[in-house]
Amino acid sequence: MGLVMTAACTTVRPVATASTPAVSTPSSAVPVMTSGLYHRVEKGQTLWQVAKAYNIELDQLVQANRLPDASKLEVGQLIFVPNVTGRRAPTSETSRVSFDPNGFAWPVQGKVVTHFGSRRGLVANKGIDIEARAGVAVKAARAGRVSFSDEQLRGYGKTVIIDHGDGFSTVYAHNELLLVHAGQQLQQGEVIARVGSTGHAAAPVLYFEIRKAHKPQNPIYYLP
Repeated sequence: MGLVMTAACTTVRPVATASTPAVSTPSSAVPVMTSGLYHRVEKGQTLWQVAKAYNIELDQLVQANRLPDASKLEVGQLIFVPNVTGRRAPTSETSRVSFDPNGFAWPVQGKVVTHFGSRRGLVANKGIDIEARAGVAVKAARAGRVSFSDEQLRGYGKTVIIDHGDGFSTVYAHNELLLVHAGQQLQQGEVIARVGSTGHAAAPVLYFEIRKAHKPQNPIYYLP
């Protein structure tokens, strides 16, 4: 997407092991590094949360586990965390890793029909398309301020952008109706629009994008 503008989560418990546990890892998630530990995914955790808990870059986890763009974590899945050998794993409530619970939530429930990075002609998709019924409520994926609201954005139709104040922003496009205005403060889960098929959308769908410092991210890594 050519826009240049400027989420509830669970606590992540890092689980270190001296060697690979007796639980199989997906073939697509075989680590390519030998120095590190494994984290077993708990219910509701996202890859972004795991990265924050171990204080490493999200891209490092993606590369170390060879995760495809359409990947989504499953409960019990083992995630290899590189370059943290020797770090003591939490063993009590006092040593649990915690962080700001203001994570991302799905803006609408539905099937992802176009994934991040998939090609649209010569252009790679910078977000995801979520199929939903026309008129369904679109909700703010995270608290923030509306930085952009436009009825006729070329190619994207009725579009809203929310600035989350920490370098992240989210984009919601192809809407049928916009219910917020620029400058408006929002809480996570507030209704901001209604699903539609404006812009170049051929059917009711929500185009959703997460950006960090204006750079598109794979939303699947941030959504529970």
